[in-house]
Amino acid sequence: MAGRRRWSTDEILDAAAELLRTSDAESFSVRKLAAALGTDSSSLYRHFRSKTELLRAVADRILLAAMEGHRPEGDWKHRITALALRLREAFGGQPQLAAVWGRYASGGTGSRLVMEEVLQALRASGLPDEEIPARYHRLAVLIAALIASEAGVSTVTAEDREQGMELFRVAVLGADPDRFPALAHFARDVRPLGADRRTAFEDLLAAQLAHIETTVGSGC
Repeated sequence: MAGRRRWSTDEILDAAAELLRTSDAESFSVRKLAAALGTDSSSLYRHFRSKTELLRAVADRILLAAMEGHRPEGDWKHRITALALRLREAFGGQPQLAAVWGRYASGGTGSRLVMEEVLQALRASGLPDEEIPARYHRLAVLIAALIASEAGVSTVTAEDREQGMELFRVAVLGADPDRFPALAHFARDVRPLGADRRTAFEDLLAAQLAHIETTVGSGC
């Protein structure tokens, strides 16, 4: 009788990424992945010590793919903006993995490439070395949160999205002006969370970079 097939690490990660396209990190399990591969969980634990380690590896492959062929161009602000948009696009095609990255982070080569680019760009900004780690952390949290949030919206079905829009319209346009005077005043201009998220993404990132630039300019 032929022995059970041995799956390579890359094949396992490919299968995990495919499984995560139709599920989330909460419902994903090594047992389900093993079943999809036609093997048992123990064979996968030879490659990864835990579900979390496996999820981190899957997310890191997205980062690695995003950095492939990347060439830094422009000033430090342009470099960070271009990188953030590159990551946004990479995870936009696999939104479930964006949530994985935001929750579990990554310590692989892809993660190191992203960190290296941001840190180099921040050094080019003129920030003192002692301030760079904290600034890096704020940028990393902001970018990961924005990408994960946008990914979450993109996984909503068309039916649920339409229902949500209707609830939004009722909640906003029907707000009692006595109880919610500001909401009633701005009701026709307030936009739902899903509206023009790319512009919101770029504006929030630009504000953080402008704050860094002001800090450098003031010599603080």
